[in-house]
Amino acid sequence: MPMVPAPGPGVPDPDTTLWAARCGAVLARLQQQRPRIHALTNPVAQALTANGLLALGAVPTLTTHPDEIEDFVAGSAAILLNLGMLDGERFAALPRAAAACARLGRPFVLDPAFADRSPRRRALALDILATRPTLVKLNPDEARAFATDLPDGSGLVVTGAVDRIRVAGQALALANGDALLTRITASGCLLGAILAACLAVEPDPLVAAAAGLSILNIAAEQAAALAAGPGSFAVHLVDSLAALTPEDMAGRLRLAPSGGDTP
Repeated sequence: MPMVPAPGPGVPDPDTTLWAARCGAVLARLQQQRPRIHALTNPVAQALTANGLLALGAVPTLTTHPDEIEDFVAGSAAILLNLGMLDGERFAALPRAAAACARLGRPFVLDPAFADRSPRRRALALDILATRPTLVKLNPDEARAFATDLPDGSGLVVTGAVDRIRVAGQALALANGDALLTRITASGCLLGAILAACLAVEPDPLVAAAAGLSILNIAAEQAAALAAGPGSFAVHLVDSLAALTPEDMAGRLRLAPSGGDTP
């Protein structure tokens, strides 16, 4: 990030302006290019994930069959591998998908959901981490559990009241979002898919991660202003993703101090 003088009274923070422009440009390319994103995710998350991607202009596929997964990876621009609610089919498909991403050079996001609670799921996550995901999305508990296992070359996204990103020694923290995101199921799974969609149109993982977080969190702020509670929030969230513009990013994106324990 370039060194810039501190803004004076009434002058926008130049770092915020810079990052809002970068994230807005990613959103615009996502809406224009309509990349195909394969989300190998849990069944509870599939509907919100597909609808959220469609609202942004991406084209989702969701097949989980191990014998088909390599073909779907080959036909996609980026991939989400989510370890939530594992069944036998997805347990077999996930490592095959990761290997195909590595072989074909497809960017992919790993969300090792609750892998800190299950030795078998943790072992699967470690196998996938060995293939060097482009981004690894974690909550604070997962970040602590995998702190010594993250490979060089993978970017890290840790979600929370402040979302923190670390990629190749560069750190960024973002402060958008709404508490209603924690009151509906699969919002974190949707974030993983949006991060993958941003990787499909943005080669810099730091910028893609910032854009993905900002897209979901700013849409959540707009949805919360219209919602009566968690149920209507989920509906308004999809509508807000569809209506989101680069100008919304410019007007609402908020940075936070990038120091802290995680990532």
